[in-house]
Amino acid sequence: MANTKSKVSKNTVQKPTAQKTAVTKSKETVTTEFEDVSTERKQYRVKKNLDPNMIVTVKNGFQGLLVYKSRRTNERFVWEAFGDEQDMDLQELKNARNSSKTFFENNWFLIDDPEVLEYLGVTQYYKYALNFDSFDGLFDKTPDEISETISRLSAGQKKSVAYRAKELITNGSIDSIKVINALEESLSIELIDRDK
Repeated sequence: MANTKSKVSKNTVQKPTAQKTAVTKSKETVTTEFEDVSTERKQYRVKKNLDPNMIVTVKNGFQGLLVYKSRRTNERFVWEAFGDEQDMDLQELKNARNSSKTFFENNWFLIDDPEVLEYLGVTQYYKYALNFDSFDGLFDKTPDEISETISRLSAGQKKSVAYRAKELITNGSIDSIKVINALEESLSIELIDRDK
């Protein structure tokens, strides 16, 4: 009787799922066959292939001057004020993600294209982020909605909300004490002077 074993490569992991015995007239041979009969398989989403040279419009999500210097090309990108736009190539944004992740974590780079965010692997930082067009809309919400929205923002966006709220309170656009109280409580800062 001769026993033969299936050879399994060191790099290949196989799970024996069915054993079969083959009998011939001259010799009895026992063979273990490896079959993949599992029905559960992981599903992987294929990321879209984006051209690394494509141009992406990046808005300033910081309330003030924002400067990013490329480590690859030494080029400086300067945004003067909140909402200003600069065009950057996708490869530069990928380098920024690798070398200066805080620009994404704090939502200082506002990018409207969800495919670009997914390609860069930064969607988790933008899940609750306010974009430029909806930023001032926050102050029109009810106090409860303001508190709920602010609780989910990044630290960088909370600072931007505080700065913008001070501007709008100063120019009279925000005059509701309930809204001001909700902002102060949510941001843990004092926006107006109170006489005691």
